[in-house]
Amino acid sequence: MTEAKKSLKRTLIGKVVSDKRSKTVTVLIERRVKHALYGNIVGKSSKYHAHDEVGQYKTGDVIEITESRPISKTKNWVASRLVEKASAV
Repeated sequence: MTEAKKSLKRTLIGKVVSDKRSKTVTVLIERRVKHALYGNIVGKSSKYHAHDEVGQYKTGDVIEITESRPISKTKNWVASRLVEKASAV
């Protein structure tokens, strides 16, 4: 019986905050965690550089990024799919 192999690569979903660099998008990942001492819910965020070969993702898009081998000094993620298109203002 053949089963679909679960990918060992991590995936994250976040918003594109910059698409100015060629073949690279900057993605903001926001998460909510409980504070270790006080127990309050605190918002934490991280920015990742993701590889976007064709330059199809624009600022405001919500995309999924997948962990990959190092592509450059700061890029270890690849933009894998579009989750939600940016709304026109």
